[in-house]
Amino acid sequence: MSATLTESFAADVLAIAAHRDDVEQTCGGTLLRMASRGLRTAILDLTQGEAGTRGTAEERAEEAAQAARLLGVGWRHALDLTDGAVENTLENRIEIVRVLRLLRPRVVILPYWQARHPDHAMAATLGYEACFLAGLAKAPTARPTAPSAADPAELGSPHRPFKIVYASLYGDVRPSFIVDITPFIEQRHSALMTYRSQYANQPAGSTLFVPEEEIRERTFAEARHYGQLAGVRYGEPFVQKEVGLVDDLTLLPVQSL
Repeated sequence: MSATLTESFAADVLAIAAHRDDVEQTCGGTLLRMASRGLRTAILDLTQGEAGTRGTAEERAEEAAQAARLLGVGWRHALDLTDGAVENTLENRIEIVRVLRLLRPRVVILPYWQARHPDHAMAATLGYEACFLAGLAKAPTARPTAPSAADPAELGSPHRPFKIVYASLYGDVRPSFIVDITPFIEQRHSALMTYRSQYANQPAGSTLFVPEEEIRERTFAEARHYGQLAGVRYGEPFVQKEVGLVDDLTLLPVQSL
């Protein structure tokens, strides 16, 4: 699956990440759970993956399409921001605004804002600022010095997501909440392992990547850890910046004692 920016699709939940396979690692189970509830899910990858140690951009595009099918995602597209050097520029924010106004998601999932890979951390800031910009009726469409400006009409009508949450699986932070992915853990793993160019054992990057035979054990252990925090078997963690609101104390989930 490789959607274009002219294809009409309304999304309830949009996951934005720097690279193809980031979503599969951090919130793939959550997308599966949302799809099982009848919600429309979508993925926006910011780069093509051309700077990766393993694989090519073309290989990763094919793998991403296969993973999207396994995740039940209705729309997936990759921008062509510079892999390994994603920047928070107005031009890059506008590229994301175009997607936000096309899909009009209620919820956007972003990477946690502290990360080892600079692209991941930058994607959090870039995504957040694009969500804000997308809601401005008079949002700028290019820098004043740009040789050509996008037609505002091409960007669609203003839309600002209601909720932004951050996938914090690799962040050293206490989650705000956990999503129970227990029924979807095997399918989540299958989606991740479609990226044979990345996770199959091979000489390139052998000292950087986890051996293929250990990936299942490690990813299941992480999901088990976060699941236990919430009293379920497997879970994915998220952080929200705003305070939550409770209507009925008797309906709060997760037992205290």
